[in-house]
Amino acid sequence: MIALITGATSGIGKCIAENLSKKGWQLILTGRNEDMLKQLQKKLGRTEIIKADLSDEKEVFALYEHCRNKKIDLLVNNAGYGIFGRFSETNLDDELDMINVNIKAVHILTKLFLRDFRKINHGRILNVASSAGFLTGPLLSSYYASKNYVVRLSIAIAEELRRENSKVRISVLCPGPVDTNFNNRAGVTFSMKPLSPEYVADYAIKKTFAGQLVIVPGIMVQAGLLASRFVPHKLLSMMTYEIQKSKETTDGKKVI
Repeated sequence: MIALITGATSGIGKCIAENLSKKGWQLILTGRNEDMLKQLQKKLGRTEIIKADLSDEKEVFALYEHCRNKKIDLLVNNAGYGIFGRFSETNLDDELDMINVNIKAVHILTKLFLRDFRKINHGRILNVASSAGFLTGPLLSSYYASKNYVVRLSIAIAEELRRENSKVRISVLCPGPVDTNFNNRAGVTFSMKPLSPEYVADYAIKKTFAGQLVIVPGIMVQAGLLASRFVPHKLLSMMTYEIQKSKETTDGKKVI
């Protein structure tokens, strides 16, 4: 069995790679940090590494072309990051790069591999989104919006596959806070205790192969998302803003 995992050098992606490796999977791992990829390759064995910047559309298509004939069984679209700040003040170029990674790369790889999987009626896709994909997120507006896209796209594809009785499966992982490098890159820390990436990865793999569509690790996050369904969008947005804004410290460190 062969898995292609994007954003595999840290966090959830790395833990999914390690988990699958222990189960005997052959891996193709991508990331921007070639040194970290080489360390993983040395540690895991049976691993091919591809240095790729998925904010560049050309590199996304090149990744697909390189892997299209490798008989991929599982695609894990894990690469992604967030940018904290007021929408009017955050850097536009940084946001566009984030959108390219969080949305465009996921869209391209999902579509192209899905077409291949449908031809042979075999294969799974795990798109890594976030519990943010069900919410509106002032001060992380673009990130929340990007994860909403991934959630809704994945659910829509799942229904199309169901109606054609396809054996191809798609799942979307929607964790709450996870103890990964996301915190540093977004410029935030979490106010609630995050789950470990090892736990999230193990939970995601089990639920993916059980055929679960929407995967939400953690009872607290599950309860929170359930409760959010009964709160008007405007009020929920106001609450989210106040929670995030109130955790901004005097030294400029943002806490969510």
